[in-house]
Amino acid sequence: MDYGQIPSPCYVIDEVALRRNLASIRDVRDRSGAEIILALKAFAGWGVFPIIREYIPYTTASSVNEARLAFEEMGTFTHTYAPAYTDRDFRELLKYSSHITFNSLNQYERFRENVRAFPREISCGLRINPEYSEVETGLYNPCSPGSRLGITEDKLREGLPEGIEGLHFHTLCESDSYALEKTLKAVEEKFGHLFPRLKWLNMGGGHLMTRKDYDTEHLVGLLRNFKAKYPHLQLILEPGSAFTWQTGVLVATVEDIVESGGLRTAMLDVSFACHMPDCLEMPYKPSIVGATDPVPGKPVYRMGGNSCLAGDFCGDWSFERELKTGDRIVFEDMIHYTMVKTTTFNGVAHPSIGLWSADGKFRLLRKFGYEDFKAKLS
Repeated sequence: MDYGQIPSPCYVIDEVALRRNLASIRDVRDRSGAEIILALKAFAGWGVFPIIREYIPYTTASSVNEARLAFEEMGTFTHTYAPAYTDRDFRELLKYSSHITFNSLNQYERFRENVRAFPREISCGLRINPEYSEVETGLYNPCSPGSRLGITEDKLREGLPEGIEGLHFHTLCESDSYALEKTLKAVEEKFGHLFPRLKWLNMGGGHLMTRKDYDTEHLVGLLRNFKAKYPHLQLILEPGSAFTWQTGVLVATVEDIVESGGLRTAMLDVSFACHMPDCLEMPYKPSIVGATDPVPGKPVYRMGGNSCLAGDFCGDWSFERELKTGDRIVFEDMIHYTMVKTTTFNGVAHPSIGLWSADGKFRLLRKFGYEDFKAKLS
């Protein structure tokens, strides 16, 4: 890329890299027989949905905003899952969903009549927690002790509620097919007695099948063998990162160099807190084009964000030469998850803003809705 042509700051999606990932995902789908769908929680940049539709037509959503976006811009009903549905949102979700997964038996009992009364058929499922995961970072481990996500096997020993057609588990995070194989074994051991009553099994996300070292042949074989064992089950995978893994960058600019306590910080026109929150939450250190981990004898800089948060920085990196104001800093692999966390992660709407007046009355000042969500992703 010619970064001089690109405004700063800017996320830049590489169409060639995106199409390469999509072709690989479609190949796995075609050879395995499993349905592979795009998780909008990882990428919802609908400006490139026309490209994605050429390869993969279906999506999974976690909110009304994502479900509506999938319906409007992908042109298909979505698979929907959220940790908790509200009365307000659930009626709206029905309009855009082909499948709805419930996080608890309480939620299913609360909303099952809404599904039954809906004029179009919608397939219902339950999210299960196999209490097994190889994810080491606690922030991303949905099977940690006391997890709020999914139903454990002790609550389903008596069988499934009437109307449940599928099970959904999500235990992976940028994982390989061997982690999936071990997870499937745990799922089968704890929930296999329920399989004869099911129509589908959703294996969630975290399948990083477009990473260079991912063994796609093992994945295809694993899925085909599982399907042969349970031929009545439709198998579904909903990776997020895999679709846009290594497909683009975040371009930033050095606006100042600050030196303090022997550390030099390159002050950027982007923020880790506002634009790259995973760098602080996980935390992780992203790659920068033309930079390396600190090397003795080479200039070393910490990257500083442009918010007032004291901890809005990340680093350190070595560069081939001294940095100066106006230099471009290009953060690699910044399309999956980073873009959506810059806007509204999971499509979760911002809280409304109101005023409780001195006369004891409430006045709504601003309500955020779908158009706000969509505008940030165009």
